[in-house]
Amino acid sequence: MPAPPPNILWIITTQWRAHACGYTGDPNARTPHLDAFAAESIDFTQAVTPHPFGPFARAALLTGVPSPQNGVRDYFDPLPHTARTIAHALRERGYMTAYFGKWHLGERDRRAPLVGEAHAKTIVRPEARGGFDVWDGFEGGFLLNDPWFHGTEVAAPEKTSGYQSDVVCQRAADWIARFSAEQAISERKPWFAVVSLEPPHPPYDAPAGDIPARDPAALELAPNVPRGGEAEARARKELAGYYAHIEATDRALGRILLPRAKRDDAAIVFTSAHGDMHGAHGLFRKGWPHEESVRVPLLVRCPMFGRQAVCGVRSSALVSLLDVYRWTTGWAGGDESQTPNSTSTVQRISMPSVVALPHQCDRVWRGVRTASRKLVVNDDGSPWLFFDLEQDPGEQRNRVLDPSHRAEIARLANELNAAAVPADARPTRSPRVSTE
Repeated sequence: MPAPPPNILWIITTQWRAHACGYTGDPNARTPHLDAFAAESIDFTQAVTPHPFGPFARAALLTGVPSPQNGVRDYFDPLPHTARTIAHALRERGYMTAYFGKWHLGERDRRAPLVGEAHAKTIVRPEARGGFDVWDGFEGGFLLNDPWFHGTEVAAPEKTSGYQSDVVCQRAADWIARFSAEQAISERKPWFAVVSLEPPHPPYDAPAGDIPARDPAALELAPNVPRGGEAEARARKELAGYYAHIEATDRALGRILLPRAKRDDAAIVFTSAHGDMHGAHGLFRKGWPHEESVRVPLLVRCPMFGRQAVCGVRSSALVSLLDVYRWTTGWAGGDESQTPNSTSTVQRISMPSVVALPHQCDRVWRGVRTASRKLVVNDDGSPWLFFDLEQDPGEQRNRVLDPSHRAEIARLANELNAAAVPADARPTRSPRVSTE
């Protein structure tokens, strides 16, 4: 008899860099719950976001289609109501689907401040919630404390009290427990849930629950952060709050990342939409093609399908957030061969438009990355960056004009051009699915 389809949980954070975890060896990071979870998961050490900016990355993750083909080209573009998401795919496979927390893909007022209650109280209409059966969240606002929620059960936004990661994780944990209890006395229906968190996104000086900010002077900075000037001072100040939010969010994740023996055999994915430069190369925020911006943590605890669990494995496969959709639909379909992996020889990364906000990347770009090389070109195809990641992991020497790398650059440029899509590309739309 085939094993029943597994319950599946996605946990998506924002601005969490790949290296900023205890299990990766970051001396600044205190992440005991993620460290324990990594010990029973596959750790994809080369994972990237396809687009190092929130809406583009989230749309790609939910649809399995890169931006702008999924319909999100501009920072303020909403996810099209007719876009086919992971929720549609899993509902067709008999799952109850639920979403908790930050959405960042609804219609927003371009004139309203991005930080504050105006965006936090923005209504995401039922038809704009990606096809999820249960939706309990907020559009944005970056209120890391006392967030507002609305959704399936509460039409108008209501303010909650507490640290955002605590509140979102608790609401998700309560729903999972309640739904699981209901299913225990009826015919079992599997669940798929997304827990979407803003931390450790700025404002970094916002309180991180009761976790104090670090001593800026005691933090260890990467070698590619310029020393002795404004960049170092700002990096230290930001990172003092950043690592406090990482610690606070890790603690909140303990509400749902329990040891295997204390929960059912759910498949769980932990990742981030993108990273943050934090002073590397003198740059800040995201949208940049550098490792600090495009590399993300990706831990995957697979369903066992009656087999021995895959635990504590480090994989150098060239995976992207785009792969998560394929893995998830495979698990939901009972495909035991869907142990997460990738046969790709390159990872494709891009920024489909310039986001006109302070400190973000100033151009549209496309790139290809391998574990050892990275090529990035401008929107017109002209070369911008080429790095030898083996010899120069901090990307401190741009070799794009180095004649000794001409053949490699040409090969990667051909790979990049072969995957280019028309500028007016738009997604294939699915039939509209009612969420009411």
